[in-house]
Parts: sequence; structure tokens; C-alpha cells
Amino acid sequence: MHRRQLLNLILASASFAFPFSVSATQIRNARLSRSENKLRLVFDLSGPVRYKTFALSAPERLIIDLSGSSLSGDFSQLALADTPIRAIRSGHFGQGDTRIVLDLSGPVQLNSFMLAPQDGQGYRLVLDLLSAKQPPITAMVPRETPSNGPHPKRDIIVVVDPGHGGKDPGAIGAKGEREKDVVLSIAQLLAKRLKREKGFDVKLVRNDDFFVPLRKRVEIARQHKADMFISVHADAAPRLTASGASVFCLSEGGATSATARFMAQRENGADLLGATALLNLKDKDPMLAGVILDMSMNATIAASLQLGSSVLSSLAGITALHQKRVEQAGFAVLKSPDVPSILVETGFISNVRDSQRLATARHQQAIADGLLDGLKRYFLKNPPLDSYIAWQQAQKSTQV
Repeated sequence: MHRRQLLNLILASASFAFPFSVSATQIRNARLSRSENKLRLVFDLSGPVRYKTFALSAPERLIIDLSGSSLSGDFSQLALADTPIRAIRSGHFGQGDTRIVLDLSGPVQLNSFMLAPQDGQGYRLVLDLLSAKQPPITAMVPRETPSNGPHPKRDIIVVVDPGHGGKDPGAIGAKGEREKDVVLSIAQLLAKRLKREKGFDVKLVRNDDFFVPLRKRVEIARQHKADMFISVHADAAPRLTASGASVFCLSEGGATSATARFMAQRENGADLLGATALLNLKDKDPMLAGVILDMSMNATIAASLQLGSSVLSSLAGITALHQKRVEQAGFAVLKSPDVPSILVETGFISNVRDSQRLATARHQQAIADGLLDGLKRYFLKNPPLDSYIAWQQAQKSTQV
């Protein structure tokens, strides 16, 4: 049986339930509802989708880009009179993506989130639009639960991995700065800030100067049932002039640049991971195991790219960037098949200026703050369904 035929059988079987789609997500319908202080626009979807939003002025517009999606319904039935939306347009964007444009009568404040199937409804993308004069939804605290009280849902688990350690010092700067020391300081500062954030919990792969093999780093993330894995580095580059921060995700194919390939080869000094073992697929038919692994890895890489983009955007306001896009390469430490994972190069310790800044407590704190901001923005858009953040967003909103 061919691999594609086997995949079709898997998807047709009720005994398999995957949390992601392998084909284009259909945008089936759109609904509007009004409350005293907001307009809610809900898109009914055939499955989960990655999306991003941004606003444009002169004239005012709100753009929603949905990756790997197509439009099967239309918006002609929506009653837009007496709303901030003057018109809704849509069209194909990029390769297999859909762009929806809301033409607005004035500026609005937006809160957006995904809802998974429940109460007989499927996946939904929810957009709450408030007048710019109104306080943003994200600033409001639910009355039901005090901000410092217990909550009924779990914390989002972030595993922070300071690269290298112990017998492995990592890269060495011109004045003897050691990568393992710099990244441990940044990771500890990030962990300290995360612990203050309600709805988040953090685990450090190492909290001292000791060596952890690559395989073990990923196993630690899985043992803690991580929602996100972030590996922090400050590597050397082939050229001493190379500078700036970078964010990397896994690539199952080739690297996106020569630098990305060099970094991956440098970091992959330990044995590569057995991803099929991580998903407990040893007892499965090899072809079936391969299909499941491919599907899981594709979904995880897609989520990792979205996470990486959010972190890179935050770092752009703090330090120079080596690349303005998220790069991809075959980093062994990112090969968890079901945990979104990124590797952040906070700068090149081989570059004199980068090395000087990375050695200062002020810059280390700024980098940690940038990482925190990026991951928080990602999880506000993509909260795990059973998490406090998702519950909090639901409390802020009326029933869809």
C-alpha cells in the first residue's frame, strides 16, 4: 500500500484523532454579534489554522492572514450596518493562504483567539473589535477570580534550555567570555520573570554549570509536558564580523542559509534524536509510524515558526538582528515531534561588540525581557485549550 493511501485510510478512520489538519482548512462561514462595548466576528473553520493580524491606516483596515486555508463560504449575508466594519474582502494570498481585509470606519482595538470544537461547534477564529476609545479587552481582569487567587486551569509550561554547560563551554569570546555562562544568566533571568506571570510555569534544563546531552534536553521538556521549548545560545560564527540575534526552528529538509547550516552542524555535536521513540511508535507498523511522525512534525514545525516569528519581532526592538526572518536547519535539540521548539542565538560571542554587550547584566536582562514578551504574545494568540490563559480569555468574552 502506498504511503498516501495509508494516510487517507488513517484520516478516514474514527479511531485516529489528530489535533491538526493535513489539508487546507476551510473558512466555512462568518457570524457577527454585538454587545454593549464590542463587535464580535467569528469565522467557522473546518480545522485549526495559523493566523496573524495587523492594522493599516489611511484608510483604516484590519488584515487577517490565515495560513494553509481556503474560503468555502462568503460574507455577503453579514449585516454590517451600524458597525465599525464598512466592508469585508477576501482573496488568495501567498501559496495556499487566504487574506481577509476588514475595511473600517475608524481605528479599533483587537483581541483575537482560536476556539477548539465544543458544545456541538467546530473550530472558530474569534475577533473582538472595540472602539479605540474603549479600554482594550486584554487589560480587563475577570471578576470571577482575583488576580492573585487560584484558577481552575493549568499553567502553560515553558522549558528554557541554556546551551552547553560543564565540560562543554560553548563558544569563547575574545576576552575569554564563555557562551555557557552568558546563556545561563539570560535563561535564569527569563525563568525569574516567567515565574511572576500568572498562568505560566517554567523549568530550566540546567540551573548551574553542568553538562546535559542533547537527547536529555528534549527528554526533560517532554517529562515536564512542555508547551514550548526554547534553547538559548550565543554562538561563534565563521566570520568575526557576523553580529546580531537570530531565531531558528527545525527544518526537515535543507537549511535556509549557509549560516543556519553551520550553526546546526556546530550544535549537533551529540547523537541525533530518535523521534519515533519519543512518540512511542516502536510497536507500530513502520509505514504507519512514519505517517504519524510526519504529520506531528509538520504541525509542530508550523507552530514553532509562528512562535519564532513572535520572539524575533520582540528582539528586534532590543538588539540588532542577524536575519530578519526565522531561519531553519536540522538542529538536534529542536527535534521534539510534538513540542514547539526554537533556538535563539542572542548574538555572536565571536563578535567583539556583541560579546561586550552580552557580558553585561543590563543587556542580558533586556534580552530576557524580549524573549518573555515574544512568547507571551504567541500564547495569547495560541493558548492551550485547557490552560489558564485560554480560560481567562473565555471569561472576558460572552458565549460564542
